[in-house]
Amino acid sequence: MNPNLKWKAIFILLVILGCIYGVVGLPTFPTSLTQLKENFGHQIKLGLDLQGGTHLVLQVQTQEAVAQETDQMVERVTTWLRGKNISYDEVHRVDDTHILVHNVDSARLPEFRDYVNQQFNNVWDMSPAAGDPSGYTLTLRPGAVAQIQETTMNQSVETIDRRINALGLTEPTIQLRGGANNNEILVQLPGEGDPSEAKRVIQAGGQLELRLVEDPVVYSSETEALSRHGGVLPPGTELVPGKSATRNASGAVDTGEGWYILSRTAVITGRDLRSATENRNANNPGQWVVDFTLSSEGAHRFGPFTQANINRQMAIVLDHRVDSAPVINGKIEDSGMIEGNFSQESAHELALILRAGALPASIKYLEERTVGPSLGADSIRHGVQASVLSLLVVMIFMLFYYRLSGANAVLALILNLVILLAALAFFGAVLTLPGIAGVILTIGMGVDSNVLVFERIREELRNGKSAASAVEAGFDKAFLTIIDTHVTTVVSAFFLFIFGSGPIKGFAITLTVGLIANVFTAIYISKAIFVYHLAKMDRQAELSI
Repeated sequence: MNPNLKWKAIFILLVILGCIYGVVGLPTFPTSLTQLKENFGHQIKLGLDLQGGTHLVLQVQTQEAVAQETDQMVERVTTWLRGKNISYDEVHRVDDTHILVHNVDSARLPEFRDYVNQQFNNVWDMSPAAGDPSGYTLTLRPGAVAQIQETTMNQSVETIDRRINALGLTEPTIQLRGGANNNEILVQLPGEGDPSEAKRVIQAGGQLELRLVEDPVVYSSETEALSRHGGVLPPGTELVPGKSATRNASGAVDTGEGWYILSRTAVITGRDLRSATENRNANNPGQWVVDFTLSSEGAHRFGPFTQANINRQMAIVLDHRVDSAPVINGKIEDSGMIEGNFSQESAHELALILRAGALPASIKYLEERTVGPSLGADSIRHGVQASVLSLLVVMIFMLFYYRLSGANAVLALILNLVILLAALAFFGAVLTLPGIAGVILTIGMGVDSNVLVFERIREELRNGKSAASAVEAGFDKAFLTIIDTHVTTVVSAFFLFIFGSGPIKGFAITLTVGLIANVFTAIYISKAIFVYHLAKMDRQAELSI
């Protein structure tokens, strides 16, 4: 055997063995058809439309992020006015996008206007307040609102994706759904039959806020808290429910429900977290805490805040509930600790959620359903039937029209499918119903490549060339045409993947992998078979094509 052909044969054999391993794994001996089917089911992951699972539609409350930006602007303006010793009556949020600055010192109004215009000109519009010659209304620009909403949606998608993957829910589809103003996210979890588990993972500890406790008393009810303050809360505060912890006569800690009066503005949010890890409490080894570090911007705000509020309580708010309210014992800059009577498991889960990122706004579930596998079984059966039927028809045509050379094309098509399935298994891609359509289209593209080559070989034979020369020339002349058709199709599939939804992406992936495999089988493997066959033929014998 030609040494070059020998190495080609070894390489092709190794590729085939590797692909078979990718499709059915490493079967035990003796093996059975049932076990091979089970192995194939484990290796090839199926999408929600084929195996069933959990389907959720979430709506992100983006207005919360807008309101949070407005609250932080209130804090910035208040801090600046106090730092400059400029007198004023009040700075408060009117609604999600408007702030009223009331009765600023008229002599220093130009200084205040310059501050807002220079620092926030691209975000906030400033106009005189109605009926207040020394007051101003700050309005969040529509472009800034749209940017906040877009950022909130993108961060929510990324955060949910990280959480689900970090906690072991694999192969999800997580993407924006509907128009730009719908604020909806589609979550599909193939094979996950319990929506409640997915919801817990998505939402548990979603929003982290560190807020100042304005009233040290923990009230037993919302009514009690309001009655103690004459029915009106202090400006810039709000009532937040949460856990309360008190020591009884024996010294044990009793936990219950309570209401806290907190500052409306969060000094730190989950977006400021850089990392979080669970550790044993150094003061109480039986308990666990969550240590966290902040971004540079968060540390820049947190240091002065904690220094100015030593010996006051700071509430740790998770998903609009107070988890704990420890006392600030000293200045904290870029790191801190969350204490909450955690077990190791709960501390680990909280740290994992915080590392994955905090949701920038709360979410509402618009749709929740479990998709059964019955439709998927029908889809798989019909898809397999269509693939097998198309393959059989193509095989019969190739054998009838190209005689013995048609067997070469049939083998190339079979190997193409094996390589395609193995690639899906190795890369962990999900096979969906559109993906099966991509497989069927790959068969058609594979036939097209073989027809191009075979017709070129026939043309060379009609021109009087020998079989070996005709095969060599046929592959050389068809090569550029095959590459051209495949590259243009791959480019189309690339744009389908970039701009398409989950099912369309599945179609694009299988089509692209199938086309790459087809170039390998139709050019490299098919030519190697021809060369081997020609080496065994008599020089005067005709090529069966």
